[in-house]
Amino acid sequence: MSTIKYYWEDLEPGSVRELGSVTVSAEEIKEFAEQFDPQPFHVDEAAGRRSIFGNLCASGWHTCALAMKLTVENFLRDSASMGSPGLENLRWLKPVYPGDTLTLKHTILESRPLRKRLDTGLVRSAWEMANQNGETVLQMEGYGMFRRRHPGTPEA
Repeated sequence: MSTIKYYWEDLEPGSVRELGSVTVSAEEIKEFAEQFDPQPFHVDEAAGRRSIFGNLCASGWHTCALAMKLTVENFLRDSASMGSPGLENLRWLKPVYPGDTLTLKHTILESRPLRKRLDTGLVRSAWEMANQNGETVLQMEGYGMFRRRHPGTPEA
């Protein structure tokens, strides 16, 4: 495990982080879909071409999983993360096709200490994932709980 760089006090509303990029292959799209979302346009190129999408495309859940992986690898692994009570406002705006390179941006919207857990702060964030053409393919908002560097002290 790496050294903690980010505690709740370090997560300022308005701060933006680029969380990296990933390129999606047809094989990865099909493997994920066969296990978790086996709709025809996610597992078969011909069915994808006949669909409204015009091509094999990734499951939205696959896109979410990729966003989570980038978030962990490029932020949460270095933070005092204590998990999440959930997501809201999840939207898949454009299909993700084989060969697309997706880039993730994370913005902190709000932050507050928890009243009943003096060692924990709650952060509301927005994630936006865009393809290589700058088109947004995923938007979501959610919450993260982070250990406080100075439990029980007033907000910064």
